[in-house]
Amino acid sequence: MASVAQTIFRSVTRGSNASKQVSIARCLLSAATSKSYSTGKTYENIIVESAGEKNNVGVIRLNRPKALNALCNALFVDLEDALNDMEKDSNIGCIVLTGSEKAFAAGADIKEMQNQIFSEVLGGGFLNHWNVITRCTKPTIAAVNGFALGGGCEVAMMCDIIYAGEKARFGQPEILLGTIPGAGGTQRLPRAVGKSKAMEMCLTGDPITAQEALQFGLVANVFPVDSLLDEVVKKASKI
Repeated sequence: MASVAQTIFRSVTRGSNASKQVSIARCLLSAATSKSYSTGKTYENIIVESAGEKNNVGVIRLNRPKALNALCNALFVDLEDALNDMEKDSNIGCIVLTGSEKAFAAGADIKEMQNQIFSEVLGGGFLNHWNVITRCTKPTIAAVNGFALGGGCEVAMMCDIIYAGEKARFGQPEILLGTIPGAGGTQRLPRAVGKSKAMEMCLTGDPITAQEALQFGLVANVFPVDSLLDEVVKKASKI
């Protein structure tokens, strides 16, 4: 069964004529300015690096490409561990969270939720996983290329600053599945874009482009896809 990320992604991108992006080459360019993080840990669902001239920027890349970086419990366990290490590292001044060029994170992984009732989700600490970013005491930045939909948009909004690639799209399309943004989207989105626009996005499921997100105040700036991470690292190095 497809994840909610894949279901939402297909519904939003249906009919799109966007050209294929050369992800491997661009990842190699990004890797040239970063290095593996010093703890020596490896993770199944994320890639952790340090970046910047002084290697004072922690970079966490969501890495579930087949699932469009769908957000699952195991990913959040990895994310929490990496964030904890970076918080303890006095050399790290800011933490950047990013994904792939196709999807920052296209939603939650429905396979983990489909058989649970509300009380099980609430009592089981499901949402505690989603708060790992908000509990981080160091500044966090979301560098969003591609799609940030549903839980992906909510995770981006948990960060202190959002920067977007010019092809990024943001949305809360949970209504298309008969539910609501359950990880803070109904609270953070109105604060960022205003009540009416937030209600429109949540009630119709319509996404907004990177330029619209900049216009509405959801993101701080928009950069070319190729240079997004480099530009964000430059900003983060100042923090």
